Amino acid sequence: MSDTRVLISGGGIGGLALALTLHQIGVPFTVLESVRELRPLGVGINIQPNAVRELLDMGITTADFEDIGASVEEWALVGQNGREIYSEPRGSKAGYKWPQYAVHRGQFHMLLAKIVLERCGASSIKLGHKVIGYENNSDGSVTACCRLASGEMVEESGTLLMGADGIHSAVRAQMHPEQPPIHWGGAIMWRGTTLAKPIRTNCSFVGLGSHRHRMVVYPISKPDPDTGLALVNWIAEVTVDDPSARENVGWFRDVGIDDFIHHFKDWRYDWLDVPAMLQASDGCYENPMIDRDPVETWHDGSVALMGDAAHAMYPTGSNGASQAIIDARVMGSLFLEHGVTRDALAAYNEQLCGPVSKLVLLNRGLGPFGLLKLVNDRSSGHFENIDDIISPQERTDFMSGYKTAAGFAMETLNAAPRTIAKNASLKLG
Repeated sequence: MSDTRVLISGGGIGGLALALTLHQIGVPFTVLESVRELRPLGVGINIQPNAVRELLDMGITTADFEDIGASVEEWALVGQNGREIYSEPRGSKAGYKWPQYAVHRGQFHMLLAKIVLERCGASSIKLGHKVIGYENNSDGSVTACCRLASGEMVEESGTLLMGADGIHSAVRAQMHPEQPPIHWGGAIMWRGTTLAKPIRTNCSFVGLGSHRHRMVVYPISKPDPDTGLALVNWIAEVTVDDPSARENVGWFRDVGIDDFIHHFKDWRYDWLDVPAMLQASDGCYENPMIDRDPVETWHDGSVALMGDAAHAMYPTGSNGASQAIIDARVMGSLFLEHGVTRDALAAYNEQLCGPVSKLVLLNRGLGPFGLLKLVNDRSSGHFENIDDIISPQERTDFMSGYKTAAGFAMETLNAAPRTIAKNASLKLG
């Protein structure tokens, strides 16, 4: 095959970030997306400064972010007794060169799709094309086997294929046919949004409770200047003792507040009334907290994995979307170094597979919420002064270790050169 073209299986956040990266460096691509229409699905997500840096380098603006979310000012953990365990400034407030944003996932997804279509044209995304398998060809190219929305089977050929098709990835399933099933450790999440006044600052991310029974609360819009209300994203989480006793957990299942509010009926503080916040929600979805066991490689010939297809992880560190964006940018930088070749895929696999697989397991072990477990183990959640339970230095060291593993340690990130040099492009013959 003489014409260079990268096939991207999946038009989610990672796939579209890769599309924008390829357009930036001059590499032709086609996104193959299974749905017939892209819609703004999901609720709140955080985009860490390391990923915001990359998005700004792609030409997305801070004004774009302000339209779909809020700049995070603080990250805090609070015990179920209402007493603070740990807090720190985040994003620009902490000294990062780039903000951290809390956004509505669906609106962020639609923003990426809009920019791809504006820059690259309607033909850059083929909707209703579900990649169900691939074939590495003898000439070094790859063929993606697609099922259309009509049920018809078609083939798309390209130089390389990037599997960005999520936790249920068909590309990964072919690459690793013996992989274990999706892993669920017993944590159930109920997710929704409520118009409410932000707590602590205009945009604080607050984890409240214990490692097995908690609320996560943060705004995904700026406060209205007239009412002071913002769209507040909340996640209610409970871990059951015996996961096998509750196997029929729905995937993003629409449920009623009464299905779970009893777990939080006494969670009332002078700064937050959890039951009232839940009752004021406009809807709720139930999810199991799931991930996949790491695999030994993300690479097979002219095919590689990225995003959730490569490293589906618990959302305990708020970095699943951020890592997908980093994947895309690292892949772009390696195309610039090695060309659109299998060597670039091998280098990408070498650079990211091992470290990010460790991050998957770190998040499965509660990620930054592991600090709640330390407090619970030492005090059963009962304390007057947190310094008597765990020292400020130990708390700081715990969080610093996580940020280093997740790739957004401030000093390192602020000093790092751009992943893709300004105006860098690949000269294709």
